[in-house]
Amino acid sequence: MSEKNKEEVISEALQAEEKQKSYWYILDTDGKLWEFDEFDFKGHDNLRKFSGYEYEKDRSVTGASPHVGLMRSLELVDYEPASDPGNFRYYPKGRMVKALLEEYVTSMIHAYGGIEVETPLMYNMEHPTLKSYLNRFPARQYTIESDDNKFFMRFAACFGQFLMSHDATISYRNLPMKIYEMTRYSFRREQRGELTGLRRLRAFTMPDVHAICKDLDQAKDEYKIRFKLSQDVLEGIGLERSDYELAVRMVKDFWGENMDLVKDLVKSHGKPVLIEMWDERSFYYMIKWDMNFVDNLDKASALATDQIDVENGERYDIKFMDEDGVQKHPYILHCSPSGAIERDIYALLEKAAFDMKKGIKPSLPLWLAPSQVRIIPVSNEYVDLADRIQGEFSKVRVDIDNRDETVGKKIREAEKEWIPYIIVVGEKEADVEKYGVRVRGQKKPDQLSVPELQERIHAETAGKPYRPVPLPIYLQDRPKFVG
Repeated sequence: MSEKNKEEVISEALQAEEKQKSYWYILDTDGKLWEFDEFDFKGHDNLRKFSGYEYEKDRSVTGASPHVGLMRSLELVDYEPASDPGNFRYYPKGRMVKALLEEYVTSMIHAYGGIEVETPLMYNMEHPTLKSYLNRFPARQYTIESDDNKFFMRFAACFGQFLMSHDATISYRNLPMKIYEMTRYSFRREQRGELTGLRRLRAFTMPDVHAICKDLDQAKDEYKIRFKLSQDVLEGIGLERSDYELAVRMVKDFWGENMDLVKDLVKSHGKPVLIEMWDERSFYYMIKWDMNFVDNLDKASALATDQIDVENGERYDIKFMDEDGVQKHPYILHCSPSGAIERDIYALLEKAAFDMKKGIKPSLPLWLAPSQVRIIPVSNEYVDLADRIQGEFSKVRVDIDNRDETVGKKIREAEKEWIPYIIVVGEKEADVEKYGVRVRGQKKPDQLSVPELQERIHAETAGKPYRPVPLPIYLQDRPKFVG
């Protein structure tokens, strides 16, 4: 056996997933369950693509995904040739975008009631509870050895949070207990033929919030709350419901006994969804939903997801004292309201690529734009004026192109960087209150004062975290990371 195969651990659940038979349906917003080949996909082209992708179960990649070129040309993210495939380097702009996404998702989970913890990256493969759970999760593992022990790198925050909950004293009054970690990083040894940019990678940042619930009724109520949370998080990131498709996966018995819950989710989604059913349960959950982005190669990637876990309360011997004085094992919900942060960046870039195909100028959401305003002095004589204008802004990312280049070239390069607002300053702008502001995607400039432009930016980015410009303010002082 090769060293590569020795290191790869394939769980029983993953092997079962590859063999199990799936039954496919479409559930519409009226609650009708359609046989897959009887549903009319007219007006639901994205759902048709997603459904075909899921049905075929082909995860290989044969073409270049547009987001890969964009992530490099915008100097956000790049491959790291000195690391294992599927591990990336983040340039200053990309690190800022990633950090803002992490902060935003965390703030939404805090508002939901999540209590934040931190847990280890690696776990002993011979730990009896972990070994059992490892075989119930459909993922390939990284493994390492230390002091004659074999460890696996975590693929989610479950292990640490469950072990922590096992040691806690929990009352029914504490439930649902919402325990959260932003995992930097989680690891999965995805197969090389499946790796592509930020869509499918081996080291990723996963917001993971579990909810420990006393019974199925409480779990179902919380499941609907978290569904809305996930919709809101994706919308705040910049992904509308029209950008993703919903899949709900369950055993047939669960559908028969809880179809009202599934129908409620579909109504909340507002359009038909893909349903996958199995005769028997191969995993630790009885139901799972996932919100999936379909990209320019017609490949689908799960973003937000949640599951109702019926095994791990008992497997980890997590107990709570119920109001009848009896200790009981809880139900556990597993949710990532955004999915992997890297996949959010991938989805935003792929969405921009769709805009380019339509003749729309691509952009990032304003709150994520590395530079929100660029001031271009027509010559070095007006750099001081640019400095003065830049200094009038507060909590807006403003930079200055002070390079010895033509104004035309500076504007073209600002356009290539997707700068949302551009202000060109020269003699005419020396003593004015309002400036001609080039607005991305708009033909004619707006006449705006600094307070007016700042108010517009603050209004559009309200409720989002802020970070300063991730590079030197002056473009002349900036290194170039991508040749």
